[in-house]
Amino acid sequence: MSDPIAYRRPAPGTQPPLDLPAYGSTHKRHPKQPLIRVPNTLTETSAPHFDPAHYPVQADMSQVGGRAALGERIIVAGRVTDEDGRPLRGAMVEVWQANASGRYHHPRDQHDAPLDPNFEGRARLFTDAEGRYSFVSIKPGAYPWRNHANAWRPIHIHFGLHGTGFGQRMITQMYFPGDPLLPLDPIFNSTADEAARNRLVSTFDLDITRPEWALGYRFDIVLRGPAATPFENTP
Repeated sequence: MSDPIAYRRPAPGTQPPLDLPAYGSTHKRHPKQPLIRVPNTLTETSAPHFDPAHYPVQADMSQVGGRAALGERIIVAGRVTDEDGRPLRGAMVEVWQANASGRYHHPRDQHDAPLDPNFEGRARLFTDAEGRYSFVSIKPGAYPWRNHANAWRPIHIHFGLHGTGFGQRMITQMYFPGDPLLPLDPIFNSTADEAARNRLVSTFDLDITRPEWALGYRFDIVLRGPAATPFENTP
């Protein structure tokens, strides 16, 4: 048996705070008292077991029933690793996003942008033996969100990564290079460290791009350590 790996905390400023004055809703939902560490039981550390047999893979958001969604088709791919570059194998990755018009396929989204019957905006996939993942989608649109005057969210895709227990879910967002809304967005800028913040921005990748079909973007995710990807639920 290999020696256990010592936990290395993220470097200061590389993870967003739970309460951010510029991000209005954090005032209502962040903890008001110091966090209490609750010991994990066997159930919490070993269950549930996520696998493709019980959670079917859905890795193409660009069509529904063979009918193509409206918008620019894209491919997003990358690796999920720990701080030493070791792959996270067999991890379930959930993805959700707005459509090309900037509207989510959800009843609570009342933005007056059009819905697309051929775009549901959600995917589920698993990393391979090298920690790699890939899915097809439509490039999402920006949308207003009423956080402040004339507030618009940059185009982004949400990621939820699941481990082997209920307490092992990490949530983050992927942004696109060159988006003029990034400097104005309080969620993106909630990570104080610029290098860490830029780890949330995908990179255009010609090797992922499929000729005459879709542009490709790379988004690698590091789960912990000083160079970890910023996550929304890190205390």
